[in-house]
Formats: sequence, structure tokens, C-alpha cells
Amino acid sequence: MYAIVEIAGQQFKVEKDQQLFVHRLEGKEGAKVSFDNVLLIDNAGKVNVGAPAVAGASVSAKILEHLKGDKVTIFKKKRRKGYKVKNGHRQAFTKIQIEGISEKGAAKKAEPKAEVKDAPKAEAAEKKAPAKKPAAKKAAPKKETKKED
Repeated sequence: MYAIVEIAGQQFKVEKDQQLFVHRLEGKEGAKVSFDNVLLIDNAGKVNVGAPAVAGASVSAKILEHLKGDKVTIFKKKRRKGYKVKNGHRQAFTKIQIEGISEKGAAKKAEPKAEVKDAPKAEAAEKKAPAKKPAAKKAAPKKETKKED
């Protein structure tokens, strides 16, 4: 069983007991997190695709550690101008372990829409009908000129 889930703005294919690095997550080491934005679930050949997310599905994970990635050096130079800039960056990552994938867990209830509040807005829109534009004037017919020989 595997799932495609969106974690910190990126999509990952995850399976149970898999460890992966994601962009830094809030939470302490050892804390449990769950991700509700599950885009696809494959359960022994039975594929459930969400539109855009599978309703009621979630992926639970455990934060193992927070760490930094390899250093990336950025060097800018414009030749013959004396312009050089050297910069570096280390991305912050979180190592997580997937503990489980559930298809029907923690389903959110949809709140009923209040139709009473929408009705006055619709009536106000009908009252404020847009003013009719005056009809466009037609161009005057061109006068024919006679040539004399």
C-alpha cells in the first residue's frame, strides 16, 4: 500500500515504515504529525484518486530529527567590472518516518451553507441593474462627389 501525499508544498510517494527528508516541519523530535492532503492511495491494486484530495484519508508520521542539508555555494561575477559575490545556503530539513496510511480516518464534516445570508445579496444585485448604454450613433452617409471632365 502506498500513497501520494503533499507535505510542506511538495508531493511524495510514501509507504509504511519509509524514512524521508522533507522541508523543515514545526514540532519537536519524537512528535507525531499527520498529513490530510492525500492525493492518491493505492491499496493492493485498488487505486483511489482524489479530486484534488481523497476525502477522509490521512498519513501519520513521526519526526525523527531536524537537520541541515549539504552546503550550496552561489558565486556571481561580472568580468572586467570588479564585481564578485560569494554566498552560501544550507537548506533546513526534517527527517520523518511514515507510521501509517489510513483511507477513512479523521473525516472532516462539511458545514451547511447559509442560504439566508445569500438571499439579500441576490436581491440587492437585482435592484442595482446596470444602466443601459445609449445606442451608438451611426456614421453619416458619405456624399458622392462628381468629377467634371
